[in-house]
Amino acid sequence: MDYDFKAKLAAERERVEDLFEYEGCKVGRGTYGHVYKAKRKDGKDEKEYALKQIEGTGISMSACREIALLRELKHPNVIALQKVFLSHSDRKVWLLFDYAEHDLWHIIKFHRASKANKKPMQLPRGMVKSLLYQILDGIHYLHANWVLHRDLKPANILVMGEGLERGRVKIADMGFARLFNSPLKPLADLDPVVVTFWYRAPELLLGARHYTKAIDIWAIGCIFAELLTSEPIFHCRQEDIKTSNPFHHDQLDRIFSVMGFPADKDWEDIRKMPEYPTLQKDFRRTTYANSSLIKYMEKHKVKPDSKVFLLLQKLLTMDPTKRITSEQEDFLFLDSAKVIQIPYPKREFLNEDEPEEKTEKVIIHQPDPAAPQQTTAQQAPSQQSSAQTNGTAGATGATAGGGLQHGQDQGPPNKKPRIGPSGASSGTGVLQSEYQHSGSRLGYQSNVQGSTQPQSTMGYSSSSQQSSQYTHQTHGY
Repeated sequence: MDYDFKAKLAAERERVEDLFEYEGCKVGRGTYGHVYKAKRKDGKDEKEYALKQIEGTGISMSACREIALLRELKHPNVIALQKVFLSHSDRKVWLLFDYAEHDLWHIIKFHRASKANKKPMQLPRGMVKSLLYQILDGIHYLHANWVLHRDLKPANILVMGEGLERGRVKIADMGFARLFNSPLKPLADLDPVVVTFWYRAPELLLGARHYTKAIDIWAIGCIFAELLTSEPIFHCRQEDIKTSNPFHHDQLDRIFSVMGFPADKDWEDIRKMPEYPTLQKDFRRTTYANSSLIKYMEKHKVKPDSKVFLLLQKLLTMDPTKRITSEQEDFLFLDSAKVIQIPYPKREFLNEDEPEEKTEKVIIHQPDPAAPQQTTAQQAPSQQSSAQTNGTAGATGATAGGGLQHGQDQGPPNKKPRIGPSGASSGTGVLQSEYQHSGSRLGYQSNVQGSTQPQSTMGYSSSSQQSSQYTHQTHGY
């Protein structure tokens, strides 16, 4: 018997502090732990990596779940787990990812600040379309492999800023992700509070016990609206996040103030929701008689007959059974586009004593309706992309200074591309789409051979009727 086995194993074990330089390079902090920007010490490559240190000692159930899922998921728009390190000295778990210079929270904040400074630089429609398509493509892959993300929000949508994947969206932070089954099993018994408040679907707020893929689609709709307006569409006062009660009055009030109170014909099963009696007691339909998504988006210069609005309306459908899915088609992703370049600032390093929550005070000014509409400022010269693929083509990129660039080609004129990738999963979970996959449902490896993202560009302006102040806790990875 080898009595020195443990000693030999410890000597051979790779230690994260021996392989990577990351001291003083903290770029993120949250309830999950800390994220550091890192580079290899041996200089084998010049790549930048993200090291995520899991909070606490040992491996929590959440960390185990995240690691297990990330080891199986392989898609261009889902963050890739490179390696796992276990530090025996302090019993910390480290996850190694490719480093993403940007996330949607910082990108949206950049554009919101430009409006507050009276130098508006709107997020180009073509870039919005590119980002949305990639998010939908990634979530389609997750759903086709029986995974619910359950915490989609701008901070968890990373955007690569360097290298060959410039401008590539990466869905991150799988700590709340769960496998789901068909037929559905009730997930709410284990952890009823999921999805950050502002992005939480109405069925969750009403206590739905058999929630579905539709909760991720609602969250994507919220992100889409935020990309269009630079403001969270359903932001409200944060309530007690530790309560087990799914009903949140202020959040529902905010949703109804934007969308209007759902009519019985629009959401027939609302009466079956566990919190429906509370809804009847606390709310009056007449209070929201003048509220609608059309009116809200018109204030932000989004026309109700535009393809952008029509898709947003499908994503933010109250009834989860009528909400669009990532397999369905939409004309938004059919037209051509030009390349747009914006030099977004890079991530800043955090001090060790900085608080976990970042409070952001934002003053949004109402522009003069009579003033001429401004378009995106300081745009780089546009240029047409050249590759063409099956109706949904394009490339994503970034400037050398850390900016992003997005472009798209015109697809075949008679093809109607899907909201997500073309094709749906078969009974075994095999994907047939622009991305070529092999394998079956989660538990098997899926290999990706190629990818395309469609984008376009249009003029666009946004506005707000009042100032807003809110807090937001960032995550990512």
